[in-house]
Amino acid sequence: MDTERPETPDPPAAGPLAARPPAPDPPAPDPPARDGLGAGPDALTRRLTLALTCAAADPALSGVLLFDLEPWLVEPVARLFTGILTGTTEPAATAPVMLGAASRDEDLWTRVRLRPERDGVSFRTVPGPLIEGDGRPGPPPLVVVPDLTRLSVSGMRAAVQLLGADVAVVEHNGLSHTAGPRARWLATCRSTDAGRLSGHLLDRFAVRLSVAGLRLPAPGRLLADGASSWHTTARDVTSVTVTDEALARVRQLLGPGPSVRRELALARLARAVAALGGEPTAGPGHAEAAARLIGLADPDIPRPTAPGAGPPPGPSLLSAPPPRGGTADRGATGRDERDPAAARPLLETEPAEPIGSGPGTTPGVLVTPFPEDDATVPPDFAPLRSPWQRTTGPASARGTVVGTRRGGSLRDLAHVRTVREAAVHQRLRRTERFTVAPVDLHSHIRAGAPERMLVLILDHTCRAEDWDWQDALTPFLQWAYTERAAVQTIEVGSARARDELRADSFSARSVLDPRVLEALYRPAGRATPLAHGIEEAVRVLRRAFRQHGRGLTEAWVVAVTDGRGNVPLDVSHTGRPAGEVGATGVADALETARGIAAMDRTRVHTAVVDPAPDAYGHLPGQLADALGGMVVEGRAPTPERGDGP
Repeated sequence: MDTERPETPDPPAAGPLAARPPAPDPPAPDPPARDGLGAGPDALTRRLTLALTCAAADPALSGVLLFDLEPWLVEPVARLFTGILTGTTEPAATAPVMLGAASRDEDLWTRVRLRPERDGVSFRTVPGPLIEGDGRPGPPPLVVVPDLTRLSVSGMRAAVQLLGADVAVVEHNGLSHTAGPRARWLATCRSTDAGRLSGHLLDRFAVRLSVAGLRLPAPGRLLADGASSWHTTARDVTSVTVTDEALARVRQLLGPGPSVRRELALARLARAVAALGGEPTAGPGHAEAAARLIGLADPDIPRPTAPGAGPPPGPSLLSAPPPRGGTADRGATGRDERDPAAARPLLETEPAEPIGSGPGTTPGVLVTPFPEDDATVPPDFAPLRSPWQRTTGPASARGTVVGTRRGGSLRDLAHVRTVREAAVHQRLRRTERFTVAPVDLHSHIRAGAPERMLVLILDHTCRAEDWDWQDALTPFLQWAYTERAAVQTIEVGSARARDELRADSFSARSVLDPRVLEALYRPAGRATPLAHGIEEAVRVLRRAFRQHGRGLTEAWVVAVTDGRGNVPLDVSHTGRPAGEVGATGVADALETARGIAAMDRTRVHTAVVDPAPDAYGHLPGQLADALGGMVVEGRAPTPERGDGP
């Protein structure tokens, strides 16, 4: 790849936010097998329903983890699980408890209730949503985690403490709670991200199932077909005995593993399968049925793969096939004719090469209930431990100095104002030495340290003349305005850059700073040092959290880019272009972006605005995956550009 903007006449695949095509008509259901699961498209739905029923029947199987579930199916699956728990097709009286990156200990374990008294109103601390159903009659509550990798540290700790536990003890201010947990947990996660999670957390989810390609009918129809009738037909799980032969078969199916909890989970699942069948004992056949239920392959048979799923993504970024149609002729010069600033190349051009996953490819899916064993992504450092922070004193001693005031202590002393005030009274005090009295003390007045920050990464080379990217940035700018967030603007690819091989950056106290609006409309240049811009964002975030300590509570990183960085990171550092560039600039940008994804997920949120480029349309989504964030549609695809129907 040369340093010019890569072009190709082949239309890229639809972006990550393209409209979901209508589902094809479901085929005729396959005949059920002996264990009732069968094979074919409907088998996955039957396996999911049976797995949820087992979790509802046995409190020891309270955690259900679904891999590669489509986001729009989380709510229907949660309604199906709720119907199985309540045993009715009617909507539940209480909504499920939703946990995410913003969940805190104060919101999970306790609640404050107002109680009227004769003399007024009193406050009372009661159990929070995770434990309020313990020891009470009725169906157990449901806890839903839409993305386990983005769950807060508090939520992860709660899952480790409650899932599969016989007794949970909670000691909090005004609350002492001891009871057996009754809540059921439903969590989702991408199989390729399972390696980032703590093994202690994953082992708490006894029921795991890969549901890639799930086509779920209406939950009401599944419940009407008998999914909610297990309360009357199933045997009590605690009365079912697991035979020694079944335990031996469990160990044979799992083989040597990193945790004994897997054996316990599979044995308990076999017991639940036997109980749902009304049988008093669980034998080797029930262990095999439980293994088929979660998709565990026999150790003597090669592991299956999902239809259309490629191998798990490795560390290489250039292993995918080229885009459809190969590397077509881009013209005599190979430069982007839409960009008038691209009249002179930085380096000599060379044939384009494929970058990342080509258009039309399917993301890697690991079809196994234990994808963390085969994951290639590095794990998060101490995911169950709160990040270490350094504070530089009380909050009143941090922030920009905006004035002085009379103080009553030596904290944050304004030395010049104090000495000047004392000098005025020296003649009246008639002392031999210069004396500073308590009445002379003055301290600084500081502007409040910002609690939130917006980091904008603007790639000017991706903005077309017919697209005003301010529309896509308006929600983030409005958030920064209403929250009084500080703004850090990082610009790459500007024609007015001080150094076209490096990113420019400036900080503003708010979005009302006129420099922010000016930065949105600078003309495009020739080079795109995207990797250096992301590196600058990493430096700014680390400095902000380290400087302000616990003052900075939330930060948004919003990148408007097509992902086609053509300046490697070492070239930005040295300022000297060196030979062929290829895809090094893109690879450096993705590698640097993982530094932001590794930060505290409870306080750092990321988004990539997709400009729907004509070539390499998959790169914005790939960058969003590296950042651990989401893709926001910027310029809507049009038929003229070949990005949509």
